[in-house]
Amino acid sequence: MAGQEEPLLDEAAVPPREVPGQEEEPVTGASSGPGAAAPEEAGGEDAGGAAAGTAQDGAPGREADLYERLLRLQAEFDNYRKRMERQRSDIVDQAATALVRKLLPVLDTIDLALAHGAGDDVKQVSGALFDVLSREGLERIVPDGEAFNPEHHDAVAHEPAEGDDAPERPEVSEVMRAGYSWKGRVLRPAMVKVRG
Repeated sequence: MAGQEEPLLDEAAVPPREVPGQEEEPVTGASSGPGAAAPEEAGGEDAGGAAAGTAQDGAPGREADLYERLLRLQAEFDNYRKRMERQRSDIVDQAATALVRKLLPVLDTIDLALAHGAGDDVKQVSGALFDVLSREGLERIVPDGEAFNPEHHDAVAHEPAEGDDAPERPEVSEVMRAGYSWKGRVLRPAMVKVRG
């Protein structure tokens, strides 16, 4: 063993030498002949470059797709958040409107008490309650002497107008019960007597 020399080249790694006059069998699908390229050359660097380019081009395309999906998801979430805020605001408004509607008979009772000579204590309670509600958006509709408006007034009695003082259009001659609007919308029309 010590006297044997190791071969410099591995025989398995060395390709066989071509012998002149010996022809190789053609590979299926490849053209044969003197101008034909070898199978490795047929695909050549173009095929390998294209495969590498596709892999590299795929990464930016995938990034663009992911970015587009991210933007779409973000827009959907923003729309969802806005819709939930609107729904929450609508629910709060509906609850407040329902509460104020339930308080209207209380305000009517206070008005009747004041009309029948109630004392200063009732006036203070009335003023305090109405101040709180008016800061939140409640307005009293007391249209005495105004032109009749069916959107704000509910006519329950009619008084004919005669002579020179007859108005061109019907007008409110007496308010029997005050009306109320809540945040610009008529909550309850005023009950009125109309002249003309």
